[in-house]
Parts: sequence; structure tokens; C-alpha cells
Amino acid sequence: MKKTFLLIAYLLIKNIGLSQDFDTNQLDLYFNQLTSNNKFMGSIAVYKNDSICFNKQFGYSDVLNQTIPNQETKYRIGSISKTFTAVLVFKAIEENKLSLNETIDSFFPEIRNANKITIEYLLHHRSGVHSFTDDMKKYLSYHTQAKSEAEMLEIISAYDSDFEPNTQASYSNSNYLLLSYILEKKYGKPFAQILEEKLCRPLGLGDTYFSKTATIEQNEAYSYQFDKEWQVLPQTNGTIGLGAGSISSTPMDLIEFSKALFKGQLISDEHLESMTSIKDRFGMGLFQSTYYDLVSYGHNGGLDNFVSMFRYFPKEKMAFAVTANGLDYDFNLIETVLVKSLLNRHYDIPIFTVYKPHSKELNEYIGTYSSDTYPVTIHVVKQKKQLILQVANNPPMPLEAFEKGKFKFEKAGIVVEFIPSKHEMLVKQSGKINTLRRE
Repeated sequence: MKKTFLLIAYLLIKNIGLSQDFDTNQLDLYFNQLTSNNKFMGSIAVYKNDSICFNKQFGYSDVLNQTIPNQETKYRIGSISKTFTAVLVFKAIEENKLSLNETIDSFFPEIRNANKITIEYLLHHRSGVHSFTDDMKKYLSYHTQAKSEAEMLEIISAYDSDFEPNTQASYSNSNYLLLSYILEKKYGKPFAQILEEKLCRPLGLGDTYFSKTATIEQNEAYSYQFDKEWQVLPQTNGTIGLGAGSISSTPMDLIEFSKALFKGQLISDEHLESMTSIKDRFGMGLFQSTYYDLVSYGHNGGLDNFVSMFRYFPKEKMAFAVTANGLDYDFNLIETVLVKSLLNRHYDIPIFTVYKPHSKELNEYIGTYSSDTYPVTIHVVKQKKQLILQVANNPPMPLEAFEKGKFKFEKAGIVVEFIPSKHEMLVKQSGKINTLRRE
């Protein structure tokens, strides 16, 4: 659960509303700053006012050969695959091949509680089937190898059930892998072919497909982690995840897919309502996120060091999607910036310079600061060699120095500047500057 800071809320609750404007240059500066400091590589698309207002790529799809990505460069989208799979399941239901209430014992008698687990429970993460990726040590021992259905079922069925079906909810990759196998059995075709015939071809999603492994020759990005430099990671074989995490795509395709879904072009309104019905935090292949009282639906994904997200705002008809193949930064901060971009709200370009103040210097800033025009009193204390902001009823906010007298608390987008000669502290957030004096 995200922590709430009063001083954040004070500055962010004002002027909530939509604007018709979109600052492409500011967002470009933001991602260029991340990229130049080895924080991000990937692709972003933003949709607003019935058009794509931002679609750019950053970094490299292949670092060794310094291959620059383009709009058609594909990224593995991990668990966003589940949204596609959920839509395919509802399509099968509408074709009378499946029903939400049927149990899975006819498909997988070896799975514990199979006679109690329904298609609906798999979609809603209420099956109790243990997620095979939770046993990370074992998973990493085989994730680069191709696996058959029989081999994956043996792995999954070896685990005890996490709980009785439909008594609670827990995210499980096993649920959507089982749904993938069910689709293959019902259609008598490989998952890749079902995806292509039922969704990608009709929607014109030419850059979306099932992917066993990425190849640069097919304009697919490799994934990287940063340790002094970008280092390529081994690839998870797509046969392990299928519809749980093995689709490749682009931000543009993800936005087109989400638009079609929420315009009622893929499944019935009744089934879309089922997908967006949240129970114990989970929808069916979708999560709900609320920003400034605006409701969106989407999913995040992660595979190797690919990370991705998409959000669609049905009421406002806005969307964004990110596919990254290198990330050494808080993905939640990127999400926040993209939302603020859509709403034409202020956000700062991150600062990555580092300054190491002496302990004696920090003593100059310690004290209690307040202002008649500011709603809270801020206590500045020192713990070892770090300054901490303390506000009543809020968790402590540790500050990072980036210049003499200047500090940041990045999670809240706060920059603090001390002026000891005037006994003042400037608090900068969301484009506003407030001056507090030391008592």
C-alpha cells in the first residue's frame, strides 16, 4: 500500500481536471534524462483527444550493436499477456466452447481441487493453484528451457493448494497458463495461432504475437539489467508462460487493443463488465487504478528485465502504454509522470547528481519550520549523516542531497532548499514554491 504524505496531498488536490493540452517536449526531456543516466530503455505511447500524442523510443534494443529501436520494435510484455488471454477465454465462451462455471477436472485431473476450480476462479485468481514462479530458485533452474504441457503440469501439480477455491484471492501465473492449455484443447490449435486468428489479425496488431525468444533480426528487443553498464539477461522460453506471460508487443498495439476492448469491439458488454469487476483487488485479466478520482483499467508485466504497463481510462478515452527492456528506476514514478502528462499537470525532471554533505553542514539545517500560508509544520532532524523531514501523522521522509543546501525526496517529487543566512527553507513541489521560516 502506498504511503500518504500530508504535504503531498496539500499540493496535489488543487486544480484537478482535464486539459486539452499535452506537453510533448517536457515528456521527451523526462525520458531523455532517464535514458542518459542509464535508468530506462524502451518505448512509450500516449493516447488523448482521439489521437496518439506521444510515441517515442529510448536507449537500445541491442546494446552490444547499439541498435536503436523504432516504433515497430517489439518488447516482451510479460503478464499483460493475461489481458489478451482473458479476452480469448470470453470469446470462447461467446462461441459456446466454454462457460465460466465449468470446472477444470476434465482438463487437468492431476491438479488439486480441480473438481472445485472453475474457469471463473482461474480468471479471477481465486483458484488456490500455486504460482509456479513463486518458487524462484526452481523456476530459474529451467526458465530458459522449452517445456511441454505435460512437463509444466507436473511442475504445477507438485505444489500444494494455497487455499480452498474461491475462499480468497492470490495472483498466480499458473492460472493463466492453465487457461492457455484449455484454449488450445478447445480450439485444437496452438495458443500462438489462436491469438493471431482471434485478436491480432482482426485488429491489425501486426507487432503482437506469441514469442518463444526474442531475436534482433525480427526487430525484437533484448532485456538488460544495469550493473555499472547494461548487461543482457538470459531469455525465458515462451513455452513456459504461453498466455500467462509470453506475448510480445509494442505500446501502439497495446493502446489499439485496449481501445478496441473498451469500445466493445472484442467481447460483449456483459463480459467486459465481468473483466472489470474487482473482487479482492483482482478483475479478470485487468486491474483497476485510480488517479485523482479518474478510473483506469490495465495490467503490468515483467519478464526477465522487461517491464511493461498499460492503462486505459474509459470515461476520458485516454491511454498510455510503456514497454521497457532496461529499467534501473522506480516504475511507479514513471507511471505517475505519464498520468500527470495526460492531465497536463506539473512534474519535475528527475535529478541524478549526487552531493555528499559533511555532518557539520547538515547541522545548519536542523530545526522546526513553519509558515502562516503553509498547512503543516515541518521538523528537520538529522540521523547519522542524513536529513529527515518529519510531519505529524506522516512517515519520515529521508532526503537525498544533490547540491549544497539542496535535497530531494523523490517518491513525492519534493525538492527542499535551505537558506541558513535567512533561516528559511524552500519547499518545491508540483511547480509550486513555499517559503517556511525556522522557528
